[in-house]
Amino acid sequence: MRSIWNGAISFGLVSIPIKLVNATESHSVSFRQIHTEDGGRIRYRKVCELEDREVTSSEIGKGYEDADGTIVPITDEDLAQLPIPTTRTIEIVAFVPADRIDPLQLGAAYYLGANGVPAAKPYTLLREALKRSNRVAIAKYALRGRERLGMLRVVDDVIAMHGLLWPDEIRAPEGVAPDANVTVRDKELDLADALMDTLGEVDLDDLHDDYREAVEELIAAKTSGEEPRETAAPARSGKVLDLMAALESSVRAAQESRAGGSGGAGDAGEAGDAGDAGETEEAEHAEVRDLRKKKTPAKKAAGAKKPAAAGAAKKTAAKKQAAKKTTAKKSTPRRRSA
Repeated sequence: MRSIWNGAISFGLVSIPIKLVNATESHSVSFRQIHTEDGGRIRYRKVCELEDREVTSSEIGKGYEDADGTIVPITDEDLAQLPIPTTRTIEIVAFVPADRIDPLQLGAAYYLGANGVPAAKPYTLLREALKRSNRVAIAKYALRGRERLGMLRVVDDVIAMHGLLWPDEIRAPEGVAPDANVTVRDKELDLADALMDTLGEVDLDDLHDDYREAVEELIAAKTSGEEPRETAAPARSGKVLDLMAALESSVRAAQESRAGGSGGAGDAGEAGDAGDAGETEEAEHAEVRDLRKKKTPAKKAAGAKKPAAAGAAKKTAAKKQAAKKTTAKKSTPRRRSA
């Protein structure tokens, strides 16, 4: 991997020469802007507003625009003379537990490689110290014209560094939470827990970018002159009117999905757990159904009783009519044939 920055880790009085390489890469498909009428490329040209002509990269520098629109030129020499000790140094300032770092602060990830044979021993020392302490190192460094904050941790046998946002760059989540006074019942939480347990865990290595694969198939089809394969549009879920019913349906769907994926034959322990969970969920669902019955309006209940009462009255009338016929038959004398 090509290094993008060379410097050193400052670990107290220890200096560790290192090279910085990107730890991640983008696999997204890139597009070009084109003229839709003839397919010609659309390009951006850098033009000087005062001279109204295109300029080359060697003629372009930096400038800060003041509030009144005045441009203050800033040269690379001006920036190089700033009293920043982290210009070519990753300066470790503290060691803290990993859970002290807010995930909102995490940014780009890099691998730090030992730069040269003499760096191997101090590099290994820092790596093993981080492993044994179960802590991460907080450091300051300069990259691409600004000072940054970083977190050093161990990944396999390599020291990795995550760029961190400065604390004042994290916005407070004001006005984001729901502005309604909502109460969540224990039954709803129990069903949500059951749904999370049923969905279970996932191996992140099994996840992939379906959209990128579909775009690549589309490009391949157009390149070969074939018609793109039609794909079914994802079903849109309707508006959820009953949260409990939605949770119950989600739990059932997840259970059926897991049962189908396992081919109906699982471990005995898993089957036992599933059975216990099923009994628990059935009891919870029965309680939920009882609650719903109690909330049924009186008119519906009365309406439900009428058909039953009418049926009983009909049966009673039929029995009386049958009894009368029997009595009449017994009292009527039989005629003897001549």
